[in-house]
Amino acid sequence: MASDDFPESDWKVFRELRELALERFCERVLEGLLPRIRDGSRSHHERYVNLYRFLQAKDEELAYAFDDPRRSRMIGQLAAIYGHGLLDPHELERFTPRTRATIEALGKGFTR
Repeated sequence: MASDDFPESDWKVFRELRELALERFCERVLEGLLPRIRDGSRSHHERYVNLYRFLQAKDEELAYAFDDPRRSRMIGQLAAIYGHGLLDPHELERFTPRTRATIEALGKGFTR
């Protein structure tokens, strides 16, 4: 399905909710740092390596879901945002039924 097949109204909602979802994503990542930092069962170096790998993985997820937003990337990015649990049900309802069905189907492949 081409990105042109989705209405302008969905693009406008995406642009608005993208910012909110980005803040939620970053909040989760930051919350995930403290337990790794405070893990007294590991050496400082092991904690550093763990943090580095964690942030590297999260950076890849962030890039896929949020970098370079364009209409041609909207559905893939929305599926990632949805799949990571970054949209509330009432926010998802703002999209047209067709767009919702598409991102719900595609979003199942992402981990939360």
